[in-house]
Amino acid sequence: MSSRRVDELAVLGVECWGHHGVFDFEKREGQTFVVDLVLGLDTRPAAASDDLHHTVDYGSLVTSVQAAVEKDPVDLIETLAQRIASVCLLDARVEWARVTVHKPDAPIDATFADVALTITREREVPRD
Repeated sequence: MSSRRVDELAVLGVECWGHHGVFDFEKREGQTFVVDLVLGLDTRPAAASDDLHHTVDYGSLVTSVQAAVEKDPVDLIETLAQRIASVCLLDARVEWARVTVHKPDAPIDATFADVALTITREREVPRD
């Protein structure tokens, strides 16, 4: 991540229904996925103006993330997390995104609390 300090906006526990997994029954029946988002951005312009247009609209972001989870099934939560991070980075103000995808009903033959993957992706810096 960037050495420059930025603010962090977190939206935690976004519940979504998706059809992701390596097993046919996961794709057919679907299951709950829970997504945590942490975005690195400079919130000073929004704080100074008190205007939603100067920051990330987290309501719209959540709607976009839910749509990303609900579309096109994939096998791995790694692929799903990358898809979600790409959605978060669509807003040019977001310098980086940390995405955690929880799969609490993963088909594991044991008692467990959660399966979760966290990735961090930075905005690509254009090369000259």
